[in-house]
Amino acid sequence: MKEVDRSLHRVDIKGGVMSPVELQHIIEYAKKLGLDFFHFGSRQDIIFPLKDKTGNLLTDHESYDASFFTSDEKQNISCSYVSIDIFNATVWLRGTTYLYILEEFRYQPTLKINIVDAKQQIVPLFSGDLNFIASDYEDYWYLFLKLPGWGEGYYPALIYTWDIAKIAKAIEEEYGNLNDINELFYVLNEKLQTNNRVVEKELQLSFRPFPYYEGMNKMGINEYWLGLYWRNNQYDIDFLKVLCEFCVEHRIGKICLTPWKSFILKGIPKESKLALEKLLGQFGINIRHSALELNWHLPVNNKRAFDLKKFLVMNFDQNDISTYGLTFGITANRNQKRYFTSVMIEENKMPEDISDFVIRPTYNVLYAKNFNPNSKTYVSYAQDVDQMDLPGLLLELTKTYFSNLGTDDSEQNVNLSKKKEVVQVEVFQCMDCKTLYDPSIGDLVNNIPAGIDFKDLPDDYCCSLCESPKSSFERITLEVTS
Repeated sequence: MKEVDRSLHRVDIKGGVMSPVELQHIIEYAKKLGLDFFHFGSRQDIIFPLKDKTGNLLTDHESYDASFFTSDEKQNISCSYVSIDIFNATVWLRGTTYLYILEEFRYQPTLKINIVDAKQQIVPLFSGDLNFIASDYEDYWYLFLKLPGWGEGYYPALIYTWDIAKIAKAIEEEYGNLNDINELFYVLNEKLQTNNRVVEKELQLSFRPFPYYEGMNKMGINEYWLGLYWRNNQYDIDFLKVLCEFCVEHRIGKICLTPWKSFILKGIPKESKLALEKLLGQFGINIRHSALELNWHLPVNNKRAFDLKKFLVMNFDQNDISTYGLTFGITANRNQKRYFTSVMIEENKMPEDISDFVIRPTYNVLYAKNFNPNSKTYVSYAQDVDQMDLPGLLLELTKTYFSNLGTDDSEQNVNLSKKKEVVQVEVFQCMDCKTLYDPSIGDLVNNIPAGIDFKDLPDDYCCSLCESPKSSFERITLEVTS
């Protein structure tokens, strides 16, 4: 399921890489539709809002052209070209390598495709259906598959750089008729002429702290790179238009989108640095946000998530909490498990028909194994947490992260039992939606006061969330820290 609201309008930017002229065309069309901003998406794409600045639906505008946007069945290719020359990289990778690969994709994928370097941190490795990850062998890539309806796993051969596009296309054509990766491997070997290589060693992934990706930074001897970030992910198109004109004038050839709702300019000539800084100042552009601001991933156009982030960042800032190297995400979609942040905050679904009650939202907190989002494994840390309790829980997680940072223990997990007493609590859980009935709390939605044992609930009692019958509940024991 896509993170982006289906009513939003998406423009795919292959690999998140475009020329200033290409961005100018998108800006011109946005202006025709009466927009003064647009968003950047988590797959390095551009997302137009639902309505124009006067509140009218874009689809009602006389200039609206559905063919300008990407259909819901198509996917953008995500790649780590944005990181090359400014962050860590595999030694044989060059920017031209990425551009040549992207050029070979002469079809619009229906699967999410990632083309990434394991040595960088700015672009997630495993958020796609097909994840091509650079190996230590020049021009060869691991392929990690997470195909819909399949189990996940590695393709049993390394993929040659110039075979990536045709293998991706063949997988799209064949996987729906197959059952597993080994069968896919056999079919592709029969169908294609490729230059595969035997996998001699498994992909080794190590944790590296998340980088600071904003501001004006040195790049080589005579060049700079600039990272720009808007707190509300509403990028002013008047400023972007002027910035594109600057790039054309100063021969800055590429604009790179990141999965973090930001963009980066690379290869800024030394002699152009002052003029660019002046331009930023004239538009009042802040390029020194705190790292507390930058290391968050939110769904597009979700005010609840945005307000929660502001609350948590303000709390961290007021208490001088460091989150260096960590990343945080907020989601209301618990079916979406392709997380790529160190810590995830899931908003629980609110019960319907609660007009007579004031119900505060609750959240689940998860953290990636070893706090490394590329581990692909998330551990539940706390469930059904009130918003006011989140800062304290996240503070405990940051302390654990820093205490383990730099250790070699691959199995390190959060363990606070030395500091806190662990109490076992008997509750009843709905097996359909996992809602808990705790006799010490009762059920506000169903007017059940605290202190009522589960066995004493009426026979017609049903789950407050999914309305499953009493028989759907099972007794479980929770360990709660106090």
